[in-house]
Amino acid sequence: MTLRKRLVTACFLAMSVPLVSSPVLAQKKTATPPPPAASTAPTEKSAPYDDRLARLSEVLGSVHYLRTLCGESRSNWRTSMQKLIDSETANEPKRREKLTAAFNRGYRSFASVHTACTPTARSAEEAYRAEGATLAAEIAARYGN
Repeated sequence: MTLRKRLVTACFLAMSVPLVSSPVLAQKKTATPPPPAASTAPTEKSAPYDDRLARLSEVLGSVHYLRTLCGESRSNWRTSMQKLIDSETANEPKRREKLTAAFNRGYRSFASVHTACTPTARSAEEAYRAEGATLAAEIAARYGN
């Protein structure tokens, strides 16, 4: 008999034996809770540029506050940040929270210090805008498509 025929015969015989005749299988099972289901939520992976992106978010929050403080009515920094968050963190709530928190931290850090548009506030806005441009260029150059 060939190996294939022996395997088919063994499988056939194994399937034809009634399961209740086995004393081990015929015993009543005690109620055990089912094993915990594996999480079906997608795992979030951090991007290699997440730290720089968080810093950029913080800078954008600072610039948004300072520009608004100094009367810039055309300031769309918040809208730009929202677009950035939406494109970067689709279906990743923890990354979204991290970037949003960084933006808010940058906004609040200047809100707690500057209550009027002063030369110092304008100088800080220029410095942060330059840092933001540098960060954006570095991220795009190193990790962009």
